[in-house]
Amino acid sequence: MRCPFCAHEDSQVKDSRPAEDSSAIRRRRQCESCGARFTTFERVQLREVFVVKSGGRREVFDRGKIEKSVALACRKRAVEQERIDQLVSGIQRQVETAGESEVGSARIGAMVMEGLRQIDSVAYIRFASVYRDFGEARDFEEFASAVRGVGSAE
Repeated sequence: MRCPFCAHEDSQVKDSRPAEDSSAIRRRRQCESCGARFTTFERVQLREVFVVKSGGRREVFDRGKIEKSVALACRKRAVEQERIDQLVSGIQRQVETAGESEVGSARIGAMVMEGLRQIDSVAYIRFASVYRDFGEARDFEEFASAVRGVGSAE
């Protein structure tokens, strides 16, 4: 594994443990050249899946993009990192085991929204504001009142 600090090719594994509901392995490494320590994650990739964007462009599925979006939506909320990791791992598992080589970005967005709806209503509204492209304050109000209506019915 290449060192992110000095780009040396060799590093030594100091510690390994399961992570993300045992769907990944977290490895703590130390560079043999500069001595810096860093962490890597090893995950199973069942197949290469392409995401089809709304404009028709295709790109390789990137778990990191979902992690970043969910973390941003959950920022400054009482949502544990473990819950975020479980949500992202679950979405990745669904995408890779669906048996399709392509998945629409709208489908992934819907999965993220459903997961956030169950975790935190504020994070759900934050993500929806970007995903559904809210243009004015009224859009927030309408969506928030719909969320409130669903929450009170349960």
